[in-house]
Formats: sequence, structure tokens, C-alpha cells
Amino acid sequence: MRAVPTCPRCFGPLHGPSAWSSAWRCDAHGDVLPYQPPWPPSDRAVEVLRKSSMVPVWLPWPLPPGWLVTGFAEAGDERTGGRASVVALSGPSLTQGPADLLIIAEEPGVGLGAAFAGLGGPDPGEGFDSGPPNAKIEVLGHPAALWCVSAGADRAVYAGEARGNWLWTIAWPAEAGCLIALAELSLHDLRDLELDLPFGAFSPRLEQ
Repeated sequence: MRAVPTCPRCFGPLHGPSAWSSAWRCDAHGDVLPYQPPWPPSDRAVEVLRKSSMVPVWLPWPLPPGWLVTGFAEAGDERTGGRASVVALSGPSLTQGPADLLIIAEEPGVGLGAAFAGLGGPDPGEGFDSGPPNAKIEVLGHPAALWCVSAGADRAVYAGEARGNWLWTIAWPAEAGCLIALAELSLHDLRDLELDLPFGAFSPRLEQ
């Protein structure tokens, strides 16, 4: 895994804080919240994320049959706390073959969800929610609307809002996007749960 933080908008190199500024800076995107090297799936990673994250750490629970938790990541540092969280999952798609899913919560403007979606970002884009929602997902027992966002042909991207933060679900391959629309996922904040999570092999989707 990467040893140093990278830009949450392009995954490029950053200039670290200095005597003149406490911010991390990308040559292309200016001051950003650093995308930290991701954690392999483990109880230790869960504990670290619980303590550092300032945004929800969304996990569908119960998991869809055959699915496993395959990693975690966040954007932010010790000064800011985690302002974006990522939970990676892997399992069988509803069509055929394996699938990967990232669930991202982030404050507006961070740009991490858009980067994983393959968008210019930093957010889903003006007017993305102008029509009826393409899917609904349960968040803490309440329905939340998601809209399909145009992205690369290799993935399915849905975006919406939950608890004042962007909510992204990004699935590979694109056909696995039907999991979002059909699986009736129920998201819970991992910061508030004590669960015996089933872990799988680390997801390379977290490394860009």
C-alpha cells in the first residue's frame, strides 16, 4: 500500500504541511484533505476509523449473502479528523461473477467520491438530481434517494445525500450496479455498532 497521503481528487502527489501552512497541497487542485493510505480489513482498522472519522462510516447490515468487508479508507489528517470515509466490500454480483462496491460518505467539496467515480468533481455535478431518483437505499431506518451519475463504462455510480454529507455507492463491474437498486441495502453507521464483521482479502479498488 502507499506510504504517503495523496490528493483525494486525482490521487496525485501532495506537498505536506510546512512552517508557512498546515494544509496539504496538490499542484492541480490546491489545498485538499489528504487521502490516507487505506487499511486492510481488520478490527484494528475499524477502531481507528471510529475514533478519527467526523462523517458516518456507512456499512450495509446485514451484508448481502456472500459479501465480505474488504478494506477501509479516509480523507483527512490528525488536525482535521476524517472528513471522508470509505468502506470496501466484495462479493458475488446479482448477474454473474465477482463484484466490488465502495460506500463513501464525505463532506461537500472533498472530492473523493467523484475521484473514485471517475468524475472531474469534486461533487456529483449540478443538476444530477433533477429527475426522479434511480434507486432508494435505507439509511438508519429511513429511505434515502440515489441518482445514477454518468461515469466510466466499467462502473456504476450512484450519489445522494445522507445526514448532511454526500453518499456515494460505486460498483464494479457496471452490471453490479443492480445490487444498489435491487438488494434493499440498509446502511448503518459503523461508529455506533459492535459487529463481528466477515473480512475478505484487501480490495485493490482502494489503491489508485
